Amino acid sequence: MEEAEFTGGEEKRWRITWSLFAQELKKVGQIAAPMVAVTVLQYLLQVISVMMVGHLGQLSLSSVAIATSLTNVTGFSLLSGLVGGLETLCGQAYGAGHYKKLSVYTCSAIISLILVCIPICVLWIFMDKLLIVVGQDPSISLEARKYSMWLIPALLGSALLKPLVRFLQSQSLILPMLISSFLVLCFHVPLCWALIFKIRLGITGAAIAFSLSNWFYVLLLVLYIKYSLSCKNTLVPFSKEAFLGIGEFFRYGVPSAVMVW
Repeated sequence: MEEAEFTGGEEKRWRITWSLFAQELKKVGQIAAPMVAVTVLQYLLQVISVMMVGHLGQLSLSSVAIATSLTNVTGFSLLSGLVGGLETLCGQAYGAGHYKKLSVYTCSAIISLILVCIPICVLWIFMDKLLIVVGQDPSISLEARKYSMWLIPALLGSALLKPLVRFLQSQSLILPMLISSFLVLCFHVPLCWALIFKIRLGITGAAIAFSLSNWFYVLLLVLYIKYSLSCKNTLVPFSKEAFLGIGEFFRYGVPSAVMVW
């Protein structure tokens, strides 16, 4: 009889454990699944640009493919890694109930990423010389440089976009990002097609379309953050505290960037 009671108690504890696990898994899924969709929609912008450029010929496709790889490694992925520090800071502040700090940390991140963009832009301007030095075909190198230079506005847009995404993510405001990223994709496809094939800008049109789409995404998120009641407790005016937090941001961001890079 005692053995039966023991077995029943074990079974009950297992049921409770699995029930709690299922509840936590559901909570994580409700945040993770839309965030995965947001990330996929963001990556589709570049994929669609490369696919459309592929119809222009081998030279254009090769140039854009190389430029996309290098700009991702030296620019967009680097910013994604650095902004991982903001995810830590905002998560801690929001969990501790220090809601006003989220805006301060986000402004610190934006300033820091813009500073990082300066040497990256110089690298992209002289990308053709770098590619030629490592043995790349000069014609491909020149086209890759042209594409990279027109991506500089997209890089600066990402310096604002990535902190804003983390700002909303730390508050579990995923739905606005999902809707915004879908609208941006719908905006990007016809714009990219028109600039490449109708206005005949070629690979330059693809880069311009990607840059405009990035800034359109920034605009949508800024409008939501400014006018949504969901952010009324975390939104504060810009202050000098943002400059004081740059050091703390880099202390968390640099290790994260190294891992991503």
